[in-house]
Amino acid sequence: MLAMDFPPARHPTQAEIAPAGVSRRRVLGGAAVAAHTARPWPAGKPTPEFALTDLEGKVWTLAALRGKPVLLNFWASWCEPCRTEMPSLELLATRHERAGLTVLAVNYREALPAIQRFLGVQPVSLPILLDREGDAAAAWTPRVFPTTVLIDRRGTPRQQVLGGLDWLGDDAAELVLPLLGRDHAA
Repeated sequence: MLAMDFPPARHPTQAEIAPAGVSRRRVLGGAAVAAHTARPWPAGKPTPEFALTDLEGKVWTLAALRGKPVLLNFWASWCEPCRTEMPSLELLATRHERAGLTVLAVNYREALPAIQRFLGVQPVSLPILLDREGDAAAAWTPRVFPTTVLIDRRGTPRQQVLGGLDWLGDDAAELVLPLLGRDHAA
């Protein structure tokens, strides 16, 4: 192999690693990096409707949730960042229950036995909605998992969070707290 003149190796800058709107979190003891991107709901994109059934057979609709802030979290049991953020989503729901926050975990196209196996290992008390055909994910997300859509009390989507997020951290607080304010009431 011939020696060539390559520029010396350098470490990327923080701006190259995490451009504006992207947060990174290093996992201790390894080189893994979890990231999320928060972006506004696309301008001009209408609010999709949904009617999804939970594991107990209850049908959930966005119209029935009007007046409450809602987080729609799209996940799958095979998605590592989805599994990682699920406990913080549960704690977020508990922390803001009195403010009316509703957190719904929308499972993407998995069979009931796969979901039940996951819940046997990692119990979740959030309502688990079934997106059996993937139509809700197609309407609400760019099919990046996890994706969480933050919806205000009027039923208007405000933000999409693509990728895993610690829902108890400062980045999440900046997104969630404005939804909880009464100035967003219907």
